[in-house]
Amino acid sequence: MRSDLDLELVALTKRYGTTVAVDAIQHLFHAGSYACLLGPSGCGKSSTLRMIAGHEEVSDGAIVLAGHDIAHLPPAKRGTAMMFQNYALFPHLSVIDNVAFSLKMKGVERAERRRRAGELLDLVHMTDFAERLPAQLSGGQQQRVALARALITDPQVLLLDEPLSALDPFLRVRMRSELKKLQRELGITFIHVTHGQDEALALADEIVVMNNARIEQAGPAREVFNAPRTEFVARFMGGHNVIALPKGHFAIRSDQVTVTLPDQGKLEGRVTGLEYQGASVALTLMTAGDQEITAVIPEDRYFAKPIQPGDGVGLSWDDTNLHALTA
Repeated sequence: MRSDLDLELVALTKRYGTTVAVDAIQHLFHAGSYACLLGPSGCGKSSTLRMIAGHEEVSDGAIVLAGHDIAHLPPAKRGTAMMFQNYALFPHLSVIDNVAFSLKMKGVERAERRRRAGELLDLVHMTDFAERLPAQLSGGQQQRVALARALITDPQVLLLDEPLSALDPFLRVRMRSELKKLQRELGITFIHVTHGQDEALALADEIVVMNNARIEQAGPAREVFNAPRTEFVARFMGGHNVIALPKGHFAIRSDQVTVTLPDQGKLEGRVTGLEYQGASVALTLMTAGDQEITAVIPEDRYFAKPIQPGDGVGLSWDDTNLHALTA
């Protein structure tokens, strides 16, 4: 179902000289959804985000928000707001003045802009820090302030450029759940750029996987993970093996590969490495045809019958779990 507030990219292209950074991509972001643009460095995801924000000129194509092409409007007139990777807070301004800054630029009187900034600080649990300077805050606190500052303009779309990359792993997981909760409360569209598969799976209603300036696959997070269409998506999402069989190339999840006795498998292999992961053990195996395959075994099952590097094993799976891949 289309909504009046959907964001649509129409043949969106970005060229830097002869280099094509974003190659005529088409995509519809549904209003009120949390979407992650996922891909390796240099795939075009940040250029796409910056074009939507108005911080990068569009070479070709259109960006349609709420039925209007916003591609040639200045950033402040687009109905979007961007939260930068480095937070870009003004070091000399207090937290509340940082948040209120864009309203000051619009000529909103002081009492009103501070009231509105106060509401947003409350939303991100930063009320007690209103009069502090950014240097007196932790990374996670600075991020909350940057988020409040982006939201004060009442955007229809919030754009987040790798917002969790500067945080330590523990805080990153905590902020993930806060971002998701905030998006649900606000009901606006979030478009979040990341190269972290775990982050995209944890946050996104929809994942858009980019590779070489194009969209390789897009869809609900669970669908992209469980049914990758290409070898690139299967390998980049992680948790999958790409297996070459006489019928073609297939993806199968690592936890759907069973380790058996050598003569009982569909393929024979030798264990080359193992990694204890807490709830499971990941075995790396090399098959006769020099294919590397990973099998993830529940921890209790592995330790009931441990296998060591150098051991010969059989590998088996249920054929219904194989996904045929296009090149």
